[in-house]
Amino acid sequence: MDGPEREGRRLSRSFGGLALLGILLVVAGLVGLVYTGVATLTSMILFGWLLLIGGLVGLVHAVQSRGTSYFWLGVVVAALNIAAGVVVIRHPHGTAEALTMFAALLFLTGGVFRLVGSVVVRGPQFGWTLLQGAFGLLLGLLVLFDWPHSSLYVLGCFFSLALLFDGLGLIAVGIGGRRIVSMVSGTDPLTKDSRKQSES
Repeated sequence: MDGPEREGRRLSRSFGGLALLGILLVVAGLVGLVYTGVATLTSMILFGWLLLIGGLVGLVHAVQSRGTSYFWLGVVVAALNIAAGVVVIRHPHGTAEALTMFAALLFLTGGVFRLVGSVVVRGPQFGWTLLQGAFGLLLGLLVLFDWPHSSLYVLGCFFSLALLFDGLGLIAVGIGGRRIVSMVSGTDPLTKDSRKQSES
Protein backbone atom coordinates (compact mmCIF):
# COMPACT_ATOMS: atom_id res chain seq x y z
CA MET A 1 0.00 0.00 0.00
CA ASP A 2 3.00 2.31 0.32
CA GLY A 3 3.35 2.68 -3.45
CA PRO A 4 -0.21 3.89 -4.19
CA GLU A 5 -0.19 6.15 -1.12
CA ARG A 6 3.14 7.68 -2.15
CA GLU A 7 1.84 8.23 -5.68
CA GLY A 8 -1.33 9.72 -4.23
CA ARG A 9 0.67 12.13 -2.10
CA ARG A 10 2.71 13.16 -5.15
CA LEU A 11 -0.41 13.79 -7.20
CA SER A 12 -1.96 15.65 -4.29
CA ARG A 13 1.08 17.94 -4.09
CA SER A 14 0.85 18.55 -7.84
CA PHE A 15 -2.80 19.54 -7.59
CA GLY A 16 -1.93 21.66 -4.57
CA GLY A 17 0.64 23.47 -6.72
CA LEU A 18 -2.06 24.14 -9.32
CA ALA A 19 -4.33 25.57 -6.63
CA LEU A 20 -1.50 27.76 -5.35
CA LEU A 21 -0.80 29.02 -8.87
CA GLY A 22 -4.50 29.73 -9.23
CA ILE A 23 -4.48 31.79 -6.02
CA LEU A 24 -1.52 33.82 -7.31
CA LEU A 25 -3.34 34.45 -10.61
CA VAL A 26 -6.49 35.51 -8.78
CA VAL A 27 -4.51 37.95 -6.63
CA ALA A 28 -2.76 39.30 -9.74
CA GLY A 29 -6.11 39.67 -11.50
CA LEU A 30 -7.65 41.55 -8.57
CA VAL A 31 -4.63 43.85 -8.32
CA GLY A 32 -4.83 44.43 -12.08
CA LEU A 33 -8.50 45.38 -11.82
CA VAL A 34 -7.56 48.00 -9.23
CA TYR A 35 -4.56 49.30 -11.17
CA THR A 36 -5.79 48.91 -14.75
CA GLY A 37 -3.23 51.34 -16.16
CA VAL A 38 -0.34 49.28 -14.82
CA ALA A 39 -2.05 46.09 -16.03
CA THR A 40 -2.41 47.55 -19.53
CA LEU A 41 1.25 48.56 -19.68
CA THR A 42 2.32 45.17 -18.30
CA SER A 43 0.20 43.26 -20.81
CA MET A 44 1.64 45.29 -23.69
CA ILE A 45 5.23 44.67 -22.58
CA LEU A 46 4.55 40.95 -22.15
CA PHE A 47 2.90 40.86 -25.56
CA GLY A 48 5.92 42.57 -27.10
CA TRP A 49 8.37 40.14 -25.51
CA LEU A 50 6.27 37.18 -26.65
CA LEU A 51 6.39 38.49 -30.22
CA LEU A 52 10.12 39.10 -29.99
CA ILE A 53 10.95 35.70 -28.51
CA GLY A 54 8.60 33.96 -30.92
CA GLY A 55 10.25 35.75 -33.82
CA LEU A 56 13.74 34.76 -32.67
CA VAL A 57 12.68 31.12 -32.24
CA GLY A 58 11.04 31.19 -35.67
CA LEU A 59 14.19 32.65 -37.18
CA VAL A 60 16.30 29.86 -35.67
CA HIS A 61 13.91 27.25 -37.07
CA ALA A 62 13.98 28.95 -40.46
CA VAL A 63 17.78 28.91 -40.52
CA GLN A 64 17.77 25.24 -39.56
CA SER A 65 15.38 24.45 -42.43
CA ARG A 66 17.31 26.41 -45.06
CA GLY A 67 17.22 24.79 -48.45
CA THR A 68 13.50 23.97 -48.15
CA SER A 69 10.68 25.74 -49.96
CA TYR A 70 9.45 27.30 -46.68
CA PHE A 71 12.77 28.97 -45.78
CA TRP A 72 12.02 32.48 -46.99
CA LEU A 73 8.46 32.38 -45.69
CA GLY A 74 9.77 31.45 -42.25
CA VAL A 75 12.37 34.23 -42.39
CA VAL A 76 9.76 36.85 -43.38
CA VAL A 77 7.31 35.78 -40.66
CA ALA A 78 10.07 35.71 -38.04
CA ALA A 79 11.31 39.15 -39.12
CA LEU A 80 7.79 40.58 -38.89
CA ASN A 81 7.34 39.14 -35.40
CA ILE A 82 10.69 40.55 -34.27
CA ALA A 83 9.91 43.98 -35.71
CA ALA A 84 6.44 44.00 -34.15
CA GLY A 85 7.87 42.92 -30.79
CA VAL A 86 10.44 45.73 -30.84
CA VAL A 87 7.76 48.30 -31.74
CA VAL A 88 5.41 47.10 -28.98
CA ILE A 89 8.17 47.11 -26.34
CA ARG A 90 9.41 50.57 -27.33
CA HIS A 91 5.92 52.10 -27.73
CA PRO A 92 3.53 50.26 -25.38
CA HIS A 93 1.15 53.22 -25.01
CA GLY A 94 0.74 53.69 -28.76
CA THR A 95 0.23 49.95 -29.19
CA ALA A 96 -2.41 49.96 -26.47
CA GLU A 97 -4.25 52.77 -28.24
CA ALA A 98 -4.18 50.93 -31.57
CA LEU A 99 -5.32 47.63 -30.04
CA THR A 100 -8.07 49.39 -28.08
CA MET A 101 -9.36 50.97 -31.28
CA PHE A 102 -9.25 47.56 -32.96
CA ALA A 103 -11.14 45.98 -30.04
CA ALA A 104 -13.79 48.73 -30.17
CA LEU A 105 -14.31 48.13 -33.90
CA LEU A 106 -14.59 44.39 -33.28
CA PHE A 107 -17.23 44.97 -30.60
CA LEU A 108 -19.14 47.30 -32.92
CA THR A 109 -19.12 45.04 -35.96
CA GLY A 110 -19.87 41.94 -33.89
CA GLY A 111 -22.73 43.69 -32.14
CA VAL A 112 -24.23 44.96 -35.39
CA PHE A 113 -24.00 41.53 -37.05
CA ARG A 114 -25.62 39.85 -34.04
CA LEU A 115 -28.41 42.42 -33.91
CA VAL A 116 -29.16 42.17 -37.62
CA GLY A 117 -28.84 38.38 -37.62
CA SER A 118 -31.15 37.97 -34.65
CA VAL A 119 -33.82 40.20 -36.22
CA VAL A 120 -33.60 38.56 -39.65
CA VAL A 121 -33.37 34.92 -38.54
CA ARG A 122 -35.49 35.06 -35.34
CA GLY A 123 -34.31 31.65 -34.22
CA PRO A 124 -34.89 29.93 -30.88
CA GLN A 125 -32.06 31.99 -29.32
CA PHE A 126 -33.52 35.27 -30.55
CA GLY A 127 -33.59 37.05 -27.19
CA TRP A 128 -30.13 35.92 -26.12
CA THR A 129 -28.57 36.83 -29.48
CA LEU A 130 -30.30 40.20 -29.44
CA LEU A 131 -28.97 40.88 -25.95
CA GLN A 132 -25.44 39.87 -26.97
CA GLY A 133 -25.58 42.15 -30.00
CA ALA A 134 -26.85 45.10 -27.99
CA PHE A 135 -24.19 44.56 -25.32
CA GLY A 136 -21.39 44.33 -27.92
CA LEU A 137 -22.62 47.43 -29.71
CA LEU A 138 -22.90 49.40 -26.46
CA LEU A 139 -19.48 48.28 -25.27
CA GLY A 140 -17.89 49.20 -28.60
CA LEU A 141 -19.48 52.66 -28.54
CA LEU A 142 -18.39 53.29 -24.94
CA VAL A 143 -14.80 52.31 -25.70
CA LEU A 144 -14.76 54.28 -28.97
CA PHE A 145 -16.24 57.49 -27.52
CA ASP A 146 -13.70 57.47 -24.67
CA TRP A 147 -10.73 56.72 -26.95
CA PRO A 148 -7.76 57.24 -26.54
CA HIS A 149 -8.31 57.54 -22.78
CA SER A 150 -10.04 54.15 -22.81
CA SER A 151 -6.76 52.54 -23.91
CA LEU A 152 -5.46 53.13 -20.37
CA TYR A 153 -7.91 50.69 -18.80
CA VAL A 154 -9.71 48.51 -21.40
CA LEU A 155 -6.87 46.10 -22.23
CA GLY A 156 -5.71 46.03 -18.61
CA CYS A 157 -9.23 45.16 -17.50
CA PHE A 158 -9.48 42.32 -20.05
CA PHE A 159 -6.03 41.06 -19.09
CA SER A 160 -6.88 41.14 -15.37
CA LEU A 161 -10.22 39.39 -15.91
CA ALA A 162 -8.45 36.67 -17.90
CA LEU A 163 -5.99 36.17 -15.03
CA LEU A 164 -8.84 36.13 -12.53
CA PHE A 165 -10.94 33.52 -14.31
CA ASP A 166 -7.91 31.38 -15.20
CA GLY A 167 -6.90 31.48 -11.55
CA LEU A 168 -10.37 30.46 -10.39
CA GLY A 169 -10.30 27.59 -12.87
CA LEU A 170 -6.93 26.39 -11.60
CA ILE A 171 -8.14 26.61 -7.99
CA ALA A 172 -11.19 24.51 -8.85
CA VAL A 173 -9.05 21.93 -10.69
CA GLY A 174 -6.49 21.82 -7.87
CA ILE A 175 -9.01 21.42 -5.06
CA GLY A 176 -11.14 18.94 -7.01
CA GLY A 177 -8.07 16.95 -8.07
CA ARG A 178 -6.76 16.73 -4.51
CA ARG A 179 -10.19 15.60 -3.34
CA ILE A 180 -10.42 12.87 -5.98
CA VAL A 181 -6.86 11.67 -5.33
CA SER A 182 -7.47 11.51 -1.59
CA MET A 183 -10.67 9.52 -2.12
CA VAL A 184 -9.03 7.07 -4.54
CA SER A 185 -5.86 6.58 -2.50
CA GLY A 186 -7.76 6.21 0.74
CA THR A 187 -6.18 9.20 2.47
CA ASP A 188 -9.43 11.14 2.68
CA PRO A 189 -10.63 11.34 6.31
CA LEU A 190 -14.28 10.85 5.33
CA THR A 191 -13.37 7.78 3.29
CA LYS A 192 -11.34 6.33 6.15
CA ASP A 193 -14.19 6.87 8.62
CA SER A 194 -16.69 5.19 6.32
CA ARG A 195 -14.33 2.21 5.84
CA LYS A 196 -13.86 1.85 9.58
CA GLN A 197 -17.60 1.94 10.16
CA SER A 198 -18.20 -0.69 7.45
CA GLU A 199 -15.46 -2.93 8.86
CA SER A 200 -16.83 -2.68 12.38
